[in-house]
Amino acid sequence: MAEPVFEIRRGLIKVRIWQRKTKNGVRFSLTVVRLFRNGDQWKESTRLGRDDIPLVRLLLDKAHTWILNQGGEQQ
Repeated sequence: MAEPVFEIRRGLIKVRIWQRKTKNGVRFSLTVVRLFRNGDQWKESTRLGRDDIPLVRLLLDKAHTWILNQGGEQQ
């Protein structure tokens, strides 16, 4: 499985940036997950709560800046 080209984490929130090459150039996409503990195991969920929103916004802004600094195409 492909690995993300960049990952940003703050607290329990992670943003992963993925890169793919197309005939039109490099494209980036991202995933946002929240970590949670189930017994002794850490798991990930795409479900976010109200209190996660400010941190998600911050990390998405950082991800946007990182993508712009790569000079690649945006979707």
